[in-house]
Amino acid sequence: MSDREHVRGMKKQTDNKFLNMYELNAVDRNGREHPYYFATRRKDGDLMCQTGELKADGTVIYAVLKDDPEKIVLVRQYRYPINKYIYELPAGLIDEGETSEQTAIREMKEETGLTFEPFADYDDCLKRPFTQNQGMSDECDTAVFGFAIGEPSNSGNEASEDIEVVIADKAMVKKILKEEIVTIRGAYLLINFLHSDKNDPFAFLKI
Repeated sequence: MSDREHVRGMKKQTDNKFLNMYELNAVDRNGREHPYYFATRRKDGDLMCQTGELKADGTVIYAVLKDDPEKIVLVRQYRYPINKYIYELPAGLIDEGETSEQTAIREMKEETGLTFEPFADYDDCLKRPFTQNQGMSDECDTAVFGFAIGEPSNSGNEASEDIEVVIADKAMVKKILKEEIVTIRGAYLLINFLHSDKNDPFAFLKI
């Protein structure tokens, strides 16, 4: 691939606490400059286009019930940008100093009231961050897999969170995929769940 110049500077457009917009002075294949806009959770100097670093901003949690791996933990959550409820796997941003596994344990408890036990016996290449929404953001996320224990509760939700905890069996997951709004990452993880074996629920992680 060519090492041609792609960016000739950028300008921060907003100054918000959690998410900001930047304008890139982008360069097309013919050498012409044009504006390109993207959003980021990172601070100036730590943007992926500046550092090239693949670093996890958040993690998504794939959790099956420990006492019944034929059921998976989902959340039905209201999301402001689409003004609708959407089915997702539990997820959250990684706090400074946390590992993805620590974030998964904390976020699972906060969002669902359940205790999360990470499953670690799979290849490290699947534990690294992957990009998400790369056409409009430099956000990178990890996925953490494991078991959920306990009874669901919303007591840890913040006032801004409108979350229903859903414990779904395979029949319900099929119905959700056919009829409901689902995140793309959630949909593909749920496909793996539909093909999982209760005696080896993380077999799909073997590569």
